[in-house]
Amino acid sequence: MAKGHSIQEFQTEFLEEASCTAFLIKCRWPDGFVCPACSKARSVALKSRPRLIECLDCGHQASVTAGTVMHRSKLPLKTWFWAAHLMATHSNGMSARQLEDQLGVTYKTAWLLTQKLRRSMVNPNRDLLEGVVEIDQAEIPFRVGDTFFEPGNAGKILIAGAAEVIDRKTNAAKPRRKGAKYLGTRSGRLRLAEIADNTAESIEAFVRANVKPGATLITDGHASFPGLSSDYRHDPRVVGKMAAHIVLPWTHRAFALLKRWALGTYHGLRSNHINTYLDEFVFRYNRRFYRHISFETLLGLAVHRNPITYWDIIGRANPRKSRITLKPMIDKDGGHILHSAQTQDVGEPELTG
Repeated sequence: MAKGHSIQEFQTEFLEEASCTAFLIKCRWPDGFVCPACSKARSVALKSRPRLIECLDCGHQASVTAGTVMHRSKLPLKTWFWAAHLMATHSNGMSARQLEDQLGVTYKTAWLLTQKLRRSMVNPNRDLLEGVVEIDQAEIPFRVGDTFFEPGNAGKILIAGAAEVIDRKTNAAKPRRKGAKYLGTRSGRLRLAEIADNTAESIEAFVRANVKPGATLITDGHASFPGLSSDYRHDPRVVGKMAAHIVLPWTHRAFALLKRWALGTYHGLRSNHINTYLDEFVFRYNRRFYRHISFETLLGLAVHRNPITYWDIIGRANPRKSRITLKPMIDKDGGHILHSAQTQDVGEPELTG
């Protein structure tokens, strides 16, 4: 697969729809196309409609984008690819306003593109963190309404973070005796999520969802952590008068980067989709040493992501999904015109640019 090391290489590799389609076929069917109707492998790509593959055995036509995050999109594939490349490889990500200018599409289209791709930045089968893991909580401000971000008037979101502690010499986790300093280490994989409160229930749910049992947990000694002692090795570090970033350096570095990223790229996050923004930050953070291939990872996840609509994203029912129309009918006895209710599917907003 192409890696798109530079913008020039990327544009040359994915200049036409045919090359984009071939890339998606390799992502969806790495072992070769299999017809969803008859499970046979003989197929041919239609020249007149590049996204369609026709089975030579049963004649079924399958779309490369059907059942993916690009389901029913009318945008050219190269526009999807360019958006994915910018969001995955740019060190600070890409806001919808920036993407609007880069792609030459409307803001509505750019916003929907970013939302759909952002929801593809999580591998549902990703491995849990293991070894030595720092756990901490932090409050980050979010933007209220459509006004410019003003810290004094912003709301607060409570998030939990977990970061692997990796030994620089061995490039692996190396648990030490309780209370020992973890010098000569670096940050490994990261996990972030919004939590409702600082209770033991919320924190334990976050830890169990992201950290493998048996791992060593380095915490600030919060009262919510002792309940995890049966499944994890707990190594609490009471902060006291010492600065928290000295006791728990890697989670606090991630929190600091997150706050600066949110303020610089988005001028303050919104609370509606906070977990998707956290997933975007984690996606790039965990691939900071090999960002040039993160585009491949994003597209690989996107083609296996179930379709999601605009109405799913904003959490509202589609008011145009079913509309009641009146179908005229003739009363055979009296000759009068009657009407019967008929449901009509009128679809949903499309990504057209």
